[in-house]
Amino acid sequence: MIINADDNYRGLEEWLEGKKKVLLVCSGSIRLLGNFSKKLEELKTPLIRFSNFQPNPLYESVVEGVKLFREEACDAIIAVGGGSAMDVAKCIKLYSSLPGDGENGTWLKAESGSDNIPFLAMPTTAGTGSEATRYAVIYYEGTKQSVTSDNIIPGTVLMDSDVLRTLPLYQKKVTMMDALCHAVESFWSVNSTEESKEYSRAAIKGVLEHMEGYLANTEAGNTGMLTASHTAGKAINITQTTAGHAMSYQITSLFKVPHGHAAILCNRALFPWMVKNTDKCMDPRGEAYLKKTLDEIGLAMGCKDGMAGACKLTEVFHSLELEVPIATEEQYQELKTSVNPVRLKNHPIALDTETIDALYHNILR
Repeated sequence: MIINADDNYRGLEEWLEGKKKVLLVCSGSIRLLGNFSKKLEELKTPLIRFSNFQPNPLYESVVEGVKLFREEACDAIIAVGGGSAMDVAKCIKLYSSLPGDGENGTWLKAESGSDNIPFLAMPTTAGTGSEATRYAVIYYEGTKQSVTSDNIIPGTVLMDSDVLRTLPLYQKKVTMMDALCHAVESFWSVNSTEESKEYSRAAIKGVLEHMEGYLANTEAGNTGMLTASHTAGKAINITQTTAGHAMSYQITSLFKVPHGHAAILCNRALFPWMVKNTDKCMDPRGEAYLKKTLDEIGLAMGCKDGMAGACKLTEVFHSLELEVPIATEEQYQELKTSVNPVRLKNHPIALDTETIDALYHNILR
């Protein structure tokens, strides 16, 4: 269910009715959220704040959050923030009903957890779409742990466009690109369905339609981009991401560019390459289907076909004036062997190491 911030957060007050104590998972920057921060001070329901986590959150932080949830006898969870806050809150919800104290990573082996805890999420960026997905990422002993469960999808989402007004322009650009890349990759994924493609189509149109207003910080633009990001999240919740995201992670690691920046770097090179190489199709629905799908992405972007859509994606990238990192040959060698093969299985065209290397040379300078 989606509620909005209209009428002084009436929907939030209605959601809180009957709840005794709520764990609020948020970063310290929540104090900058103007109207929402003020509203929290007016609420009658006790809120127990948990902020002891970092970007790329640790398993140990989740364990600490579960301990606080239990000690305070909380009966609901609210997550406010970007991907990190969402991931921590999702895992607290999942693990809070499990036995023990989670020591030595024991909860990471659990296949399921509680579905009985009311969970509300409020995104403070228009990008990750995490409030719509069954995925979370935490780190244990330096290793990324992917958590997947339908039980961690928030049952209620609070949309408040006001929280986007104070974001730095660069952050608005790169989170928007994350949402657009989610929608595009979901569309061409081998796991796509008619439902996921409808979400992707709507998200692509939404991003492009509201981009100008969003970057100008209009209320309509911010509201539209929040909706587009959420819709893109619903698409990848069905399909997962593909090669664009798989290739982006090491770019972020090596060059310290945010995830959305790295994702659009990759996809603006992948899209035209894919249009030219449909003969290497791995999607069981066949090459003709893939060609049609790429053309449909182009149409969703307001273009005549897939190649025109690929050009449009590049135009969007250039219009945002995002930097293209310069790579050394040593870095190219590291990049071509860094891609997660599991993510590549979702991609509709075969990618070997030689091809990945050539693509990276197009992606970077």
